[in-house]
Amino acid sequence: MSILINKQTRVLVQGITGNEGLFHAQQMMNYNTQVVAGVTPGKGGEWVMDGKVPIFESVRTAIEATGANATAIFVPAKYAADAMFEAVDADLPLIVCITEGVPIQDMMQVRQYIQKTRTRIIGPNCPGILTPGEAKLGIIPGGITFPGNVGVISRSGTLTYEVLDALKKAGKGVSTCVGIGGDPIKGTNFVDLLEMFEADAKTDEIVMIGEIGGNDEEVAADYIARYMTKPVFAYVAGISAPSGKRMGHAGAIIEGDVGTAASKNSALEMAGVKVARHPEEIPELMQ
Repeated sequence: MSILINKQTRVLVQGITGNEGLFHAQQMMNYNTQVVAGVTPGKGGEWVMDGKVPIFESVRTAIEATGANATAIFVPAKYAADAMFEAVDADLPLIVCITEGVPIQDMMQVRQYIQKTRTRIIGPNCPGILTPGEAKLGIIPGGITFPGNVGVISRSGTLTYEVLDALKKAGKGVSTCVGIGGDPIKGTNFVDLLEMFEADAKTDEIVMIGEIGGNDEEVAADYIARYMTKPVFAYVAGISAPSGKRMGHAGAIIEGDVGTAASKNSALEMAGVKVARHPEEIPELMQ
């Protein structure tokens, strides 16, 4: 295995009876991920996906009945924080929140709440996790990559797919790909995953996909310079973005010289990271 998920991961889906939850639960199952339960209050006792997956009233009940150890959240934004709180209270080690539009104040409360727990949250507003050939937890298409030794961390969903496809065409497979989401407050950042990939025996190289806004990439650059022994390659989207205008994600906004693609690229290059000017250039830099 690589990091976070593998063939043994047992997944429950919060919001499985909604259109998005049901569709992507089926896609996860088609990838041979162990989707063992769904949670929708008021629909406990029902079954979905041709009677293969039972629905429970609560996360705790689903865990007790199925041994689930990870959850994918596909509930509306106004309920997402409650879904995360419920999963944390049930002592789930891994939460992947796909939901976009989660209020920043809600995520601030969630971040504070999980500090003294063992739970890791990926997202919100993210594509999730894919360990090729083993499992996928979220919405990353399984067919755009294959097993290999490149770890991928990304703030952007669409660019994640573009880079995975470019790596595939160049004959480079992936150990694990993690989409951390582009919101300003999220559960897991670049540094958290750089540390995991550095310790992972199945990962030899790492690709970071960043974007304008915030200082996550600059913080990651400092960490890379101090602690990373494995080569890191990067692409930062938004080189032409105008100051003060949000581009895409809620976190993709720059003010003055803070959070620009240029400042991020400079910090990464000073840390020894090879920085691509467009996504398709990443495999070339890795040769």
